[in-house]
Amino acid sequence: SPLLFSCTILSPILFFIPVLLAASCAAIFSRIYSQRKREARAPFGQIVQEFQKARLDPECIPAITVFRVSVNVMTSISILAVDFPQYPRRFAKAETYGTGVMDLGVGAFIFGNALVCPEVRHKSPTTQPRFSSLARQVFSVWPLISLGVGRLLSVKSIEYHEHTSEYGVHWNFFFTLALVRLAASLLLAVFPRHKAWLVALALAVLYQLLLSTTSLKMFILHGSDGRDSRLGFLNANREGLFSLLGYLAIYLASVQVGLWLQQGRSLVRGWLAALKGLALAVLVLFVLLQLCQACTEPVSRRMANLPFCTWVLAHCLLLLAFFVLTDLALVFTKLLVKGSSVPCCWKVVQPPDSSKKHGMVPVGREEKLSQPCLISAINKNQLLFFLLANVMTGAVNILMDTIHSRAAFTLCILHLYMFLNCLIMYILHARNIVFKFW
Repeated sequence: SPLLFSCTILSPILFFIPVLLAASCAAIFSRIYSQRKREARAPFGQIVQEFQKARLDPECIPAITVFRVSVNVMTSISILAVDFPQYPRRFAKAETYGTGVMDLGVGAFIFGNALVCPEVRHKSPTTQPRFSSLARQVFSVWPLISLGVGRLLSVKSIEYHEHTSEYGVHWNFFFTLALVRLAASLLLAVFPRHKAWLVALALAVLYQLLLSTTSLKMFILHGSDGRDSRLGFLNANREGLFSLLGYLAIYLASVQVGLWLQQGRSLVRGWLAALKGLALAVLVLFVLLQLCQACTEPVSRRMANLPFCTWVLAHCLLLLAFFVLTDLALVFTKLLVKGSSVPCCWKVVQPPDSSKKHGMVPVGREEKLSQPCLISAINKNQLLFFLLANVMTGAVNILMDTIHSRAAFTLCILHLYMFLNCLIMYILHARNIVFKFW
């Protein structure tokens, strides 16, 4: 509900919502801190020092899971909500230049996929042939290609309305996801993984040079005849085909982020240092974004130009930093009071000085903790969740006139839509069913 309301009737006061949430969390933390047992109280500085020495499970980084699920949920809400008048136009995809929530969602989807790709999870040891991971990726992307073909056939058969300026006449996002993964695997089989950011930078800069110094930009925006021609496969799908270069750059840069996050940090102190690194990277990227727009052109999702790549990476790293900060704050609050019921996704595997009176939560308590049920449920079947959202969105648009809906009716439909989608994920999660057989 908070996300739904933020996308619709609460959008005019959207900037007050994070402030309200932060104030609420601060009040809760203050109350938890004040309710510690008197005999357990210790100087706050000492508690902070011991918090920094706490050991976390290096194999599980909940911020990555929460980021990917949040992007998926927000995307699922937006693809239906955008068809209702209560969804702000500033959140929708920009036609040529500009930014919106849905523009960010497309890039964030690519970013989230790269964070957990096989190259990041080290599923291709160096002892194996260099192109073995590429062969596995060719097999693993067939569901995406099948979904892309299925979407294409269904849209054309029922004459469902679509914006050709997004990806083209025959192209769609499923094809983009599949080809970006294949191309990234090929490049990472040739170049070292730890140099992925250099390949991403070179690719994004080269593509921007082509846009700025050749007629490629005019071709993407206006077709070969300058009158938005859609004759021929390249003309018909020029946005989807050429934007692959920008999305590939985002993917490769995200692989570098994923490798950096998966360095096996076990101490809270290490994650605090990583948080500083994320903050510095965000600052640098936002400065580069201003320079890119001043020297080249504004952000354009349609072309996936260099400013778009920089804009996506800056916002994704900012969101990821907030999720890491939130998880660390929950760990600190959990360790602050023995036996507290504060939900915490990050497992403390070896609390320091657990015998002290103000002491930390015993390891045995932490072993019982797990990720929130809905997040785990969606994470298990992310592709299915996104597919169901697309199918339900099409069904709603076919069955009713969304553009003239009143606010109350819009909220009912959106809540029912998300409830059904989440309920299916919950049932599958409860029965431990995962639709991933490739």
